[in-house]
Amino acid sequence: MKIVIQRVSQAKVAVDNETVGSIGRGFLVLLGVRDGDVPETTVWLVNKLLGLRVFTDEAGKMNLSLQDIGGEVLVVSQFTLYANCNNGRRPDFIQAAEPNFARECYEKFVDEVRQSLGKVETGRFGAKMDVSLVNDGPVTLIVERGENPKT
Repeated sequence: MKIVIQRVSQAKVAVDNETVGSIGRGFLVLLGVRDGDVPETTVWLVNKLLGLRVFTDEAGKMNLSLQDIGGEVLVVSQFTLYANCNNGRRPDFIQAAEPNFARECYEKFVDEVRQSLGKVETGRFGAKMDVSLVNDGPVTLIVERGENPKT
């Protein structure tokens, strides 16, 4: 599984011109699930997400976590994170997990963030979504965990 984390001052996601999720200060998280991943990987990713110290403290240093600042999270599924663009001009998505399994992992990830943090907003799995954000910094991080949850 792979997450792209963007530190934002605000973000929202719309489907058919209707806002389905929006947050203030916190993280916009794009989540991709790879064929061969295991659902238990979400635990490691959530712990990493909640503990990353990338918000500035009083001294201006990136030293505070999402939990420290009472931040919010918007999670959007994005199978294109596992696109292979190495051959030709059209990406292939053979590494991406099949939709039913990817949805299971996505929902598990969202539930675990919600249990730890409280309010979590989401996009709509499998829908065409319009995502807008104000990237704070900008700070964008990529965190990936292979299929073995012990690595």
